[in-house]
Amino acid sequence: MSAGLLADLSVFVLSLLVGFEVISKVPTTLHTPLMSAANAIHGIVLAGALLIALTAHDLTGYVILFVATAFAAANVVGGYAVTDRMLHMFRPQMRKETGK
Repeated sequence: MSAGLLADLSVFVLSLLVGFEVISKVPTTLHTPLMSAANAIHGIVLAGALLIALTAHDLTGYVILFVATAFAAANVVGGYAVTDRMLHMFRPQMRKETGK
């Protein structure tokens, strides 16, 4: 294992731990707005993972690239799904008139 790969894996693992710690401290009432605002950040992470694809030259690099891209894409899709559900809660309900 090269020193560069070990450094990259260390940053990846540390970022997972820090991300989990930060998100676990968010109160439930703020989770949905936070997820909504974080969509742009997840999009940047996805773009960064695709730029890193240019430097992958072996199987280990491709596996790490696939995992990073899958996680980033899941965050983007999940964030927009949560945002859409949140926005549906604030839309006015269509009420059926009973003829009165």
